[in-house]
Amino acid sequence: MIGSISRRGILAIYTVIILVPLTVVIFGSFKSTPELFEGPFSFPQSLAPTNFAEVISGQNMGKSFMNSVIVTLVSVPLTLFLASLAGYAVARIRGFWSAAIFGFLVLGMAIPAQANMVPLYVLFGRLGLLDNLTGLILANVVSTLPIAVFILGGFMRTLPQELYEASSIDGTGPWKTYSSIVMPLSTPSLAAAGIFLFVIHWNELLYPLLFVRSPENRTLPLALLSFQGEFQTNYPLLFSGVILASLPVVLAYIFLQRYFVAGITSGATKG
Repeated sequence: MIGSISRRGILAIYTVIILVPLTVVIFGSFKSTPELFEGPFSFPQSLAPTNFAEVISGQNMGKSFMNSVIVTLVSVPLTLFLASLAGYAVARIRGFWSAAIFGFLVLGMAIPAQANMVPLYVLFGRLGLLDNLTGLILANVVSTLPIAVFILGGFMRTLPQELYEASSIDGTGPWKTYSSIVMPLSTPSLAAAGIFLFVIHWNELLYPLLFVRSPENRTLPLALLSFQGEFQTNYPLLFSGVILASLPVVLAYIFLQRYFVAGITSGATKG
């Protein structure tokens, strides 16, 4: 009884922590700056989406949105493909070398992105990858590959070894086994990793801030910084931009929620 009350109390506190800033952002996106400061929690006087229209029409937000779409839709499948190949290799090797290689691949999770800023900037500058979307895609893939390998490799290692043995007896090659057996069975894990990577790549700010110089190559998170000045910030426009930038992530989670939950819980039922 006490434990149940404690859990409900913690959940209630967590709900308040989430709802308070969310309410300010949603209501503030329909207000003017004076109205926002007069009453951050008050209901807006008008629900006219003037701030949203100004965000979409100004600051080259349409181009920034498309840049984010391109970077994300290329980075996520590429990361999943490379991570699935690595996870498949780790699952097939087994034994000491399997654990050693798996540990080496996921070791990148322990290295903060800030530690790679100077080496990556120098390397990308020499390769001509600064201020273009190709450089952002490569940076996103390299930085999130350890996380994807950790998710997919961990799942593939739980698949029964008999599957690989049966495919070998049938004369199925490694690539055919990977594409026709391992990948279909890994669909829940791929969906969970895909949603996780989508959120990371869509909201990535560090690498665009580091590599992008021209306005036409800015991604959406970087474009939102244009509403924040040195001495003044246009919070209503910033809140409107944040809501527009969050919509793809929210929609992706809503439509893929069952795959995400299945991917998280799939490993819990395997011995």
